[in-house]
Amino acid sequence: MTAPGARRPVAVVSFAQSPQVRQEDRRNEVEVLMPVVQEVFADAGITKDDIGFVCSGSSDYLVGAPFSFVMALDAVGVWPPMRESHVEMDGAWALYEAWTMLQAGDVDTALVYSFGRSSPGQLARVLTLQLDPYYMAPLWPDPVALAALQARAMIDAGLADEADFAAVAARSRRHAMANANAQVSGDHNVEELLGDDYVVAPLRRHALPPITDGAAAIVLAAGDRANELCSRPAWITGIDHRIEAHALGARDLTSSPSTRRAAQGAGIEGARVQVAELHAPFAHQELILRAALDLGPDTSVNPSGGALAANAVMVAGLIRIGEAAARVMDGTAEVAVAHATSGPCLQQNLVCALASSPGPGGL
Repeated sequence: MTAPGARRPVAVVSFAQSPQVRQEDRRNEVEVLMPVVQEVFADAGITKDDIGFVCSGSSDYLVGAPFSFVMALDAVGVWPPMRESHVEMDGAWALYEAWTMLQAGDVDTALVYSFGRSSPGQLARVLTLQLDPYYMAPLWPDPVALAALQARAMIDAGLADEADFAAVAARSRRHAMANANAQVSGDHNVEELLGDDYVVAPLRRHALPPITDGAAAIVLAAGDRANELCSRPAWITGIDHRIEAHALGARDLTSSPSTRRAAQGAGIEGARVQVAELHAPFAHQELILRAALDLGPDTSVNPSGGALAANAVMVAGLIRIGEAAARVMDGTAEVAVAHATSGPCLQQNLVCALASSPGPGGL
C-alpha cells in the first residue's frame, strides 16, 4: 500500500441501503437495487451520466445464476456504455477496486453497489463451498459450527465467556432500535439472552447473524469533486485488506493478525477513533476485532447494530463502510473506522479509515 499522504484524496459522498429483511420474496435483485441506486444518486445530486466508473460486489452462488452482476446493471442503466467492473466478493472489496481506479486519475466519481439474497437457497451449504476442497469441504462443516470452534477457543484461552458474547448481542440490538433498516432489534439484557437455546455450543441464538436479504450503494468522489457533491465528505484516509491461511488449523482462531496488518496499512494505529463499524457476523468476533484494532473504551462500536442486526451476505461489509461514513458526514464523528470480512472465522479482512479531513493528518 502507498504511504499516507501520497494518495489522491477520495471520499464517500453518498450512501444508501435497502431495508434489510428476512426474505425479499416480491422483488428480484434488480428491483431491490433500483430504489437504492436512485437514492444514492439523488442524495449527491447527480445522475448515472455523472459517474465515471461502476463496480459491484455479489455472488452467483446466492443468485443461482451465472453472471448475475450483468443482470443487476439494469438497475443502473447501461446505455450509453460505461466503465464497469465486478468482484465476486462483498461490496467492500468492490469499493476498494473503485478507490484504486480513482487513484489513477482518469475518473473523478464512482458508483459502488452490492446485493445479496440469502433466503432463497441454503446459505450454510453455499458458504461451505469456500472451504479447503480436500480436507474441509468434504466434511460439510457449516459456518455456525466453525464459528463455535472459534468461540470455544476463546473461552478455553480465558479471553471471553458466554456472558461477554451476550453483552455484545444485547448492545447491538439496542443500537439497532435506532436503525430503520435493521432486521433484528430490541431492548434485551444479558441474563435474558443467556436463556436462549444453544444452536451450536457455546453459541446461542443471539450470538448468530440473521439470514438477510438486502442491497447497498455508495458514491465515491475524488478531490474537488467530493466537495462539490457533499458539504461534509467522509474522506478515505487509508484502506487496506489482508488474508490469512486457508486452513483453519494453521492459524490462531482467537486473534486476527490480518485485521491488525490491514489497520496498519490503513494508518489507524494510535488514532482516536470515535466510531467503528465492525463486520462481526458472530458476537464473539467483535471481541477479536476490537482487540486487533486496539479500540479504546470511548469508541462507539456498531452504532447501526452491526451484522448481528442484519447480515446480507455480500452487502454487510459495504454497509459497514457506509454507516461509518454516514457518522462522519453528519458530524457525529471526526474519525471513523469500518471493517469488512469474508471467509470462515475472519479469514479475509478489510479496514477503511474515514475522517472529516482529507489530509495526512486526518486521523
